[in-house]
Amino acid sequence: MVPALQLISLTKRFGSHQAVNKLNLQIPQGLFYAFLGPNGAGKTTTLRMVAGLLKPDFGDVLILEHSITRNCQAAKQLLAYLPEEPMLYGKLRPLEYLEFVAGLWNMPASKAQPLAVKLLQQLGLWDVRGDFCETFSRGMKQKLALAGAFIHNPQIIILDEPLSGLDAAAARLVKDMLLNYVRGGNTVIMTTHIMEVAEQMAERIGIISDGHLIAEGTLNELRALSGEESRSLETIFLDLIQNQNNNFPGIAK
Repeated sequence: MVPALQLISLTKRFGSHQAVNKLNLQIPQGLFYAFLGPNGAGKTTTLRMVAGLLKPDFGDVLILEHSITRNCQAAKQLLAYLPEEPMLYGKLRPLEYLEFVAGLWNMPASKAQPLAVKLLQQLGLWDVRGDFCETFSRGMKQKLALAGAFIHNPQIIILDEPLSGLDAAAARLVKDMLLNYVRGGNTVIMTTHIMEVAEQMAERIGIISDGHLIAEGTLNELRALSGEESRSLETIFLDLIQNQNNNFPGIAK
């Protein structure tokens, strides 16, 4: 099967800072994937290049074999990217916002409108459909932005800290929605600093530090590499980051 995402020697520098350094990664279709790393590791820079918002200095990104550098429009059509601080239009109401986003994807209104209604109902926003987005709490804005990511039925959704600002009930709702999406054969790629969420939801995990992929695999594979089968993801993650230059057995060379 064609990989959902393939990074090929992906590289990005900002001045003297090497943010991402010849990063290679392959993520299969139909998978919930956690892309983890400390602050400044290169996660968001990588995801912004995947989404076509940043141009790589070197290397390429393949979205279901479509190159983000050579065939950007076709690649972007297959994915949705939700940043940690999504931008909404405060003077639009939820349905107006979703219909606007659908229009950017050239979706006909006859298809977009019923899907927008369904998404608002799923995410508990139907009762506030008449309110302006500027009146929403952070959690409500996060849920509406997620609805915007789903509106054009992408095959891959990339989420940067998707549970930020959500209370426990809303977080549970979003997690269930994402898991159902993956069960339908689609792919979720998520960054999070909440190790318990990654441990609970992700089928495979990639850990990046200083722009390098230092470990990749299932949780059990990472545990086996660390030499202890009962370790939590948090413990494995911290040991990897602290010992990446000291021949930790789990580090991907």
